[in-house]
Amino acid sequence: MKLDGTKVVVVGMARSGVAAVRFLVDKGAIVRALDERPLEDVSGIRVELQADANLSDAQLVVISPGVPADLDLLNLVRSRGVPVIGDVELAAPFLQGKTIGITGSNGKTTTTALTGHILEQAGVACQVGGNIGTPPIAMVETSQTEQWNVLELSSFQLETIDTFRAAIGVCINVTPDHLDRHHTFEGYAAAKGRLFETQQAGDFAVLNADDPTCVAYSKKTRGRTFWFSLNRPVTPGAWLENGTIRYGGETLMAASDVPLRGRHNIENTMAAAIASHLAGVPLPKIADGVRTFPGVEHRLELVREIDGVTYYNDSKATNVDATLKAIDAFPGGLWIILGGKDKDSDYTVLRAPLHDKAKAALLIGAAAKKIEAQLSDATQVLQCGTLAAAVEEAHKEAEPGDTVLLAPACASFDQFDNYEHRGRVFKELVHALAEGAH
Repeated sequence: MKLDGTKVVVVGMARSGVAAVRFLVDKGAIVRALDERPLEDVSGIRVELQADANLSDAQLVVISPGVPADLDLLNLVRSRGVPVIGDVELAAPFLQGKTIGITGSNGKTTTTALTGHILEQAGVACQVGGNIGTPPIAMVETSQTEQWNVLELSSFQLETIDTFRAAIGVCINVTPDHLDRHHTFEGYAAAKGRLFETQQAGDFAVLNADDPTCVAYSKKTRGRTFWFSLNRPVTPGAWLENGTIRYGGETLMAASDVPLRGRHNIENTMAAAIASHLAGVPLPKIADGVRTFPGVEHRLELVREIDGVTYYNDSKATNVDATLKAIDAFPGGLWIILGGKDKDSDYTVLRAPLHDKAKAALLIGAAAKKIEAQLSDATQVLQCGTLAAAVEEAHKEAEPGDTVLLAPACASFDQFDNYEHRGRVFKELVHALAEGAH
């Protein structure tokens, strides 16, 4: 990819867009930075408004993951024959070493972090980033030939790849999400499927044998497929059998040794184990890595126990399926905080588990009315408006043995900067609660 002297427009000045501007300036490109709102300069480049006039002489357009790829002004650019790519595709020719690319509707952050942890504990050189932490383009400088790049990859990042290739591609599951952006489940699934369409002979696809969309991806890859399953033996691959995780007929570890709540985390563990094994880690060292994994912030994170009530932060449950998995991790007595920015989601699938396990649903944010309409006769529904009010209500009403769970099933952007911000605020509110306040 020739960048020196090339007129490149970067659209969207979030974390990856800023990293792209810095990278392109360093490569000698003639860079223009655009965003929907006025911002400060980035690396000496003035940030201009997102308008067609500012794209008229572009030879290459790089979009941040948060920028919809089907915007009219981007389609206009494409009609002029100008390539429109994302930060992953921009990084692809420059990123040294092999890549483990991990996607999925839920569990990809945990699986990415766990894979990186296993490799590091086993002494295998790696760096971790992508949709979590460091943007791929910012990983180029620290990449090395004899090193793995472990990348969490979202549908937003994958829909614009062309030459980017993962030596090991992983998909945990595919359930409806981001339909406000991709419009249909088929469009969303196709975006994730790009991870496997760009693979070559000699690569590996690690797929959930229990998920029909993942099974379909096995027909898209030229690589060899490895499977994981909670329900039955699979070859080649890993499966759960009588409380034991098996890999290729050998015992990896007892499922009870996995230090993460919920059956879905057994899936995440199996996916990370297969990816790590394919990257050269022996099974005993994989088991050691899993046992010492500290978990991921904002993913079923125990915040505090107060007056016999436990508080869990699962702010990263930004879609309905993630919330279902969170509910499944608890026996009952739940005070669940739901709501935020709706993503054209169907909340009715939460009715049965909430009827069985929840004492109340505490609703916040812009989606609260829609959620109430879809859940009102399944469990007690309390309109709280804000996260602070929901935490206060739960603290007042919950009894010893109950669990207060933030698992919103929505995006955070109505009241917070992102799910991390929402999770941090929740933890601050919980830590501020006084004991014996019932």
